[in-house]
Amino acid sequence: MHVPSSLVTSTEIRPAVSTAADTTQWTARLWGMLITLCIVLFLDGLDVSMIGVALPSIGTELDIQTSTLQWLVSGYVLGYGGLLLLGGRTADLLGRRKVFLIALAVFALASLAGALVSSPALLILTRFVKGLAAAFTAPTGLSIITTNFQEGPARNKALSIYTVFGAGGYSMGLLFGGLMTGLGWRWTFLLPVPVALAALAAAWFLVPKDKPADEGGHDLLGALLSTATMLLLVYTVVSAPQAGWASARTIGSFVAVAALAAAFVYVENKVRYPLVRLGILRKGTLVRASLAIIAVAGSYFSWQFITTLYLQDTLGWSPLKLSMALLPVGLLVVASAFVSDKLVDRFGTGPIIAITMVVMAVGYLLYLRIDTAPSYLTVLLPAVLLVGIGWVGFPAINIQATSGIDDDEQGLAAGVLQTAMQVGAAIVLAVTTAIVTSNVPDHPTPQAMLDTYRPGLEFAAGVSIVGALVALTVFLPKLRTRRAEARNPEVELVG
Repeated sequence: MHVPSSLVTSTEIRPAVSTAADTTQWTARLWGMLITLCIVLFLDGLDVSMIGVALPSIGTELDIQTSTLQWLVSGYVLGYGGLLLLGGRTADLLGRRKVFLIALAVFALASLAGALVSSPALLILTRFVKGLAAAFTAPTGLSIITTNFQEGPARNKALSIYTVFGAGGYSMGLLFGGLMTGLGWRWTFLLPVPVALAALAAAWFLVPKDKPADEGGHDLLGALLSTATMLLLVYTVVSAPQAGWASARTIGSFVAVAALAAAFVYVENKVRYPLVRLGILRKGTLVRASLAIIAVAGSYFSWQFITTLYLQDTLGWSPLKLSMALLPVGLLVVASAFVSDKLVDRFGTGPIIAITMVVMAVGYLLYLRIDTAPSYLTVLLPAVLLVGIGWVGFPAINIQATSGIDDDEQGLAAGVLQTAMQVGAAIVLAVTTAIVTSNVPDHPTPQAMLDTYRPGLEFAAGVSIVGALVALTVFLPKLRTRRAEARNPEVELVG
């Protein structure tokens, strides 16, 4: 359903070119370790996009309502976002190799369990556990790369390869999702199992042992409070249409969310080793990048969720047909891994983020023309291509988030951005789900279902438009300043 969040970690850090000679020896063992780490990242992208295609089939076979079905997406991203910061810290304290192996084994077991269970609650639980596992494999995999490849050309090359694998996993997941769901949705859970086990065996031999950090500590209470806050917030939003927005249950739940959030802030200000140093949230670049990534990911999650349900459940599209229809988005994500750095080097992050977000918003607006017999070439494809172009600005958002941040807090800034993406997108999806489930028709004809889904599509487009406007309000003043400086160079000296 989304671009793997672990892809963020592969692009957010832009190592400076080292002045020292690069002494990295690209031995067969080192190549093997890198490819193994890349395969695990590939699995992350493969898994999330395959499940997205399989959602309608899962809902039909297990009789899962739309409001519950979205938890297969939200459960994963909340598990990931809730413990991401803790995952990176745990790797430092306990050892990167040990944490990576354990988390990968949990990922494989959760995949197998998901293929075997028939209870919606257990299925959602397996998705949550897989998200937890990814919260440890993603930052740990990146830190293994950065500690085994010397800063400079070698590390840049390794991170570039890592990025391409992550993007490729998402694209191939769309294709494999259609193929596997055609055989049965359980195959989308089974396919990652042998690959994960093979990667686990390879990592056992190829990832070098490392020493845990000499000092430091965990903020387990902070991690628990943040995860509980996010889970309760999403649950409250999703269940509100049935319980009533003004009901005592809904109001009480929102009060509990506020209390948990306040407790989290209190703990972060008091503990010796906080999960998040709250002062970093005063960094304007990080805040703007976080808002942008919430708009990009949140609108896309919601759009693809509704599109998948409408085209498959209502219009009867096959999973393979749907996956091929959305494949251009994945291909453009792959393309962004090759061109984004060059675009940023030439134009800067601001223009790239603003332009791509505007293009994405236009894509969603064009998609609102969809009817009960949509033409792919004239209605769907233009929207899909524009939405895909929006993802070209994704790496630029990551670069902007860490600009101006002290070296010792680069990892924290990147983790905050990833958490904002996962949690913010889950909340946007929860609101979208609440919108489309608040008026379910008694007679689900194609037109009635389209009328039900359209407000959700409009909300997703609105989120994208707001994000684009925020990006433009930051970019346009800077553009005017640069033009003024170009006309009158003395202006720069006055400042």
